[in-house]
Amino acid sequence: MNFKLKISDNYIFSRTNLQIQNRTVLAAMTNMQSHDDGTLSDDEITWLLERAKGGFGIITTAATNVSKEGKAWNGEFGVFEDYQIPQLKNLTSLIHETKSIVIAQLFHGGMKSPQKITGSVPISASKLDCSESNTGKTKPASHNDIKKIIDDFKNSALMCYESGFDGIELHGAHGYLISQFLGKKTNLRKDEWGGDLKNRSKLLIEIFNSIRNNVPDDFIIGVRISPEIDSIGIELKDTIELVGILKKMNLDFIHISCWDVFAKSKSLKNNNRTLTEVITQSYTDLPTIISTGSVWSSSDAHKLLRQGADLVGVGRVAIGHPNWANKVSSLDYNPKRPPYSISRLSRAKLNPQFINYMKNWKGFVE
Repeated sequence: MNFKLKISDNYIFSRTNLQIQNRTVLAAMTNMQSHDDGTLSDDEITWLLERAKGGFGIITTAATNVSKEGKAWNGEFGVFEDYQIPQLKNLTSLIHETKSIVIAQLFHGGMKSPQKITGSVPISASKLDCSESNTGKTKPASHNDIKKIIDDFKNSALMCYESGFDGIELHGAHGYLISQFLGKKTNLRKDEWGGDLKNRSKLLIEIFNSIRNNVPDDFIIGVRISPEIDSIGIELKDTIELVGILKKMNLDFIHISCWDVFAKSKSLKNNNRTLTEVITQSYTDLPTIISTGSVWSSSDAHKLLRQGADLVGVGRVAIGHPNWANKVSSLDYNPKRPPYSISRLSRAKLNPQFINYMKNWKGFVE
């Protein structure tokens, strides 16, 4: 662990030798600003571009669905049809006029994809209770369904490459489809896609391999994971084992979605370390580690680097402070916390739909 690292230090991905200007990452954030047909809107491009101008090393898009059936909310953009490419290219070309790189977060909502939006019964690893389904149950994925899901992720990644993205992040966190396969409570399968963690992680591994085998070698691929989700049956010990599986692959980064990087494990007994510390101290030869959750000040960012993270991801602070990345190098930087006025959020390039969505977060909007 290097106690001399600074958030302003540049960083080089070892496998591809890709350099980013600092150790800051704009994490993927739902913002509901795009079009019903999955086309990326000018407003969403403007929102991301403003953070690139604000100095972030990596700009990550909001979660983008890899198929119509994988859509989880309105205003979500997709990467699954050719008509979506022009706006994707517009985004990447504008971001590349700054010093930032841009990656797309690819996902499938699974049981969180409402039937009233997709027109399809939500699919998951198993037949589960599901409030988003007209029948009250999910459809358990057949072998053909799984093959299609893998192909959908591969094709979306190829579209991202063709559209100029520097890489993609597979969303294996937050209870969406990939994590539904990972969870013991949501994956009740008895075939090769269920059972022990090796089998429960097979969907993620097959998705990764299908992409890695079809994109150029310098295309960045990472995975975002949740260390613990009790509701679907993911414990920290499972995540440590999963990281051990992932680190043997040709992977560029693992993104740990902690919600609070200073919190301790809820499932690991007699533990006094943070989630990031437990994971980074479990192995000596990890790929790049991004960690995200409740980082606000420069002091928070540097504490997270000392926990073993290579890169610091932020979400909420970047909503009100688009230039956070440029300012966080100052060791006493502690930006204003919410609530924010509607006019301030408008100046920060949130459109009315995004601002309205932020009103769901208690105390965020005045």
